[in-house]
Amino acid sequence: MSQQLHLGAFMRPVGIHTAWWRYPGAWADANFNLDHLVQLIQTLERGRFDAFFMADHLGVLNMGMDALKRSATVTSFEPFTLLSALSMVTSRIGLVATASTTFDAPFHIARRFASLDHLSKGRAGWNIVTTSNPESALNFGGEDQMEHDERYRRAREFHDVVTGLWDSFADDAWIRDQESGVFFDPQKMHRLDHQGEYFAVRGPLNIARPVQGRPVIVQAGASEAGRQLAAETAEVIFGSARTLKDGQEFYADIHKRMAALGRADDTLKILPAAFVVVGRTHAEALEKKQRLDALVHPDSALPNLSMRLGVDASRFDLDAPLPELPPTNASQSAQAQLVKMAREQNLTVRQLAQYVGAYGGLSFVGTPGEIADGMQEWLESKGSDGFNVMFNTVPEGVNDFVNLVVPELTRRGIYRDTYAGTTLREHLGLARPANQFFS
Repeated sequence: MSQQLHLGAFMRPVGIHTAWWRYPGAWADANFNLDHLVQLIQTLERGRFDAFFMADHLGVLNMGMDALKRSATVTSFEPFTLLSALSMVTSRIGLVATASTTFDAPFHIARRFASLDHLSKGRAGWNIVTTSNPESALNFGGEDQMEHDERYRRAREFHDVVTGLWDSFADDAWIRDQESGVFFDPQKMHRLDHQGEYFAVRGPLNIARPVQGRPVIVQAGASEAGRQLAAETAEVIFGSARTLKDGQEFYADIHKRMAALGRADDTLKILPAAFVVVGRTHAEALEKKQRLDALVHPDSALPNLSMRLGVDASRFDLDAPLPELPPTNASQSAQAQLVKMAREQNLTVRQLAQYVGAYGGLSFVGTPGEIADGMQEWLESKGSDGFNVMFNTVPEGVNDFVNLVVPELTRRGIYRDTYAGTTLREHLGLARPANQFFS
């Protein structure tokens, strides 16, 4: 069998492009409309996507009101609530929720994901984030954001506590003998008794072990600390490489780190974010992209750049090259990628802002065949194991990808023609982990 492409769908917000909601025919309220979200996830399941992925923010985005009033991100559902509802109208597609290790407690996260995994019959995934939005700290009693590398140290311990709690009960702990009145075997319950630098958690978790053993662990950080955390803990990485060369370098680096840790290559999938615009001709796809980009309001472009860089870009000379930047406590990988692109392409601050406002990452714009060509090249040259697809607008972008691109990928033999299993782990080819406390 040829290599198989894995596809996630980035669906919160339902469009990453600043102007997705302004495009003609767009469901402008889709972020906060359950009926629309049900239709979208059912279309994605018809397209046999591995997972429906929800990013999350613990506050409104950190930008001025002139830009914020133009953003469709200010109202959207809390991930667990929405994915629990969507689990009832789907049967195969994975459900990946973002949950922060900076502003939540391990017991809460362990319990919520275990519940979602049971409700969905084994389709849950946890996207571990350390929360780089400084506005979020103000919603949780803090005035200063936790330092970047400390956030990752906390995240590593957080992961260990959560996975330990998921293993509180053996799979066969549940006797439920009505005659004797014994519900479970006490010898098959483990109390964690964790005492660490950041957390003290007794346990056990008051819920049975998840269907998958553990929900799939997803990570998106690309800084040095983020890469190491991913190599140690992740089973899926939602990457951010912009070019095939960057993707190959990231792919090789992660697998080198995994080898040093004794991890097998097939225990992790790397899925970079990919913005896709489909046309029946190349000219039609370009026209769609240009029409969408033209809807980015100038008020949105510069604040978006400031947020990505972690510094106030409005202080810069807009028609000069990007100046040297101070270290950021926000996403270091996002800043580094934009600085690299600005230097390589000799962009002014204004040009870089317009690029970011429209969408500044990896894009596939073209016919179904052209998009399939690009995805196949990344897959076969070890740039990725698939993609986390971002759509130009909804519902058109989702429908176009499922109706036009998926058949072409399937025809080439690099994409499933049916779901082989029922759990997210089965979709991704990941083994169900053993319980660390019970054989």
